[in-house]
Amino acid sequence: MIKTILFQGDSITDARRQRDDETAYGPGFGYGYAGRIASTLLNRYIDQDLTCINRGISGNRIVDLYARWKIDALNLNPDLISILIGVNDVWHERSNKNGVELPRFEMVYRMLLQWTKEVLPQCRLVLCEPFTLPSETVVDQAFYDDVASYAAVVEKLAKEFDTVFVPLQQVLSDAAKRAGDNKKILIDGVHPAMIGSQIIAEQWMKYVNL
Repeated sequence: MIKTILFQGDSITDARRQRDDETAYGPGFGYGYAGRIASTLLNRYIDQDLTCINRGISGNRIVDLYARWKIDALNLNPDLISILIGVNDVWHERSNKNGVELPRFEMVYRMLLQWTKEVLPQCRLVLCEPFTLPSETVVDQAFYDDVASYAAVVEKLAKEFDTVFVPLQQVLSDAAKRAGDNKKILIDGVHPAMIGSQIIAEQWMKYVNL
């Protein structure tokens, strides 16, 4: 029985959550996909002892996630950890030359997963695909292509660790085509609008068997 679900990642997961109200029982869980998943599951299992926690932090790269993994993941002893990370590893390199190059991204992500398996061998892992959409302000073709390379690493690691991979790029791209405007899905090509958050949540629920 899953009793504690932890959502980890960057601003897409953070979604302006309140740091003093991290569980999903109040308004502090953030406005993003994690809150939508949590509310769905808490309603579905309203008669059970389920806890959902959001520890996403805006701006995080894989190295930031690893640095806080003990206090913000392992020490919480979750039964399931959902991770969405990768876009800042590209973005920070483009903005201030402080990104994480692809081989190091893979190395640190693998170390994080190995560490989790060692400490919490029964914990289920869910690896979400990082994504972008072309935009006028942030995401050009090179940015889009780079994130796709990082997404391929995440899918590779999911297979290596025999865990769940949630594909997100294609479903968001398809939605943007239907909408006729990428901003309706991802506001700046990175951060989800309401529709984007809902699509991510529905895709997550489709691939994660709970």
